Amino acid sequence: MEDIMYDHVGLKVKDVAASVRFYKAALTPLGYGLVSQDESGAGFGPPKAPALWLQRADGAKSGGTHVAFTAADHAAVDRFYKEGMKAGGSDNGKPGPRPDYSPTYYAAFLIDPDGNNIEAVCLK
Repeated sequence: MEDIMYDHVGLKVKDVAASVRFYKAALTPLGYGLVSQDESGAGFGPPKAPALWLQRADGAKSGGTHVAFTAADHAAVDRFYKEGMKAGGSDNGKPGPRPDYSPTYYAAFLIDPDGNNIEAVCLK
C-alpha cells in the first residue's frame, strides 16, 4: 500500500448548494462524486470514502486555499475544466502542459465559488 499524507481536506464555503453544484460538475470527470450531504455541508470522494468536505462558513472566512486532484489522463483534466467553468468556476489556468512544474505535468486551474484555487493534474 502506498503511503498517503492526507486523510481528508475541509473547505469553508458561503453557499453549500452553489459549492455542491460546482464540485459535482468539476469532480465527476475525475471519478469522484457526492458521498454525503446535509444542511451544514457535503462530502465528496470515492464511494463511502469522502475526502473533500465542504462546510458552511457560518461567518468564518472562506477561500484562498489550493487543492489539487489527481486526474487519470489529460482528457479528464480537460473535462474538469470545461464542466467546472459551466458550473460557476472561474478560469485560473486553462488545461495544458506545465513544463516549468515537471516535463509530464498537465493541469487546469479553476477558482471555485468561494475563491479557492482548485486544480486537476495528470502526471502522465
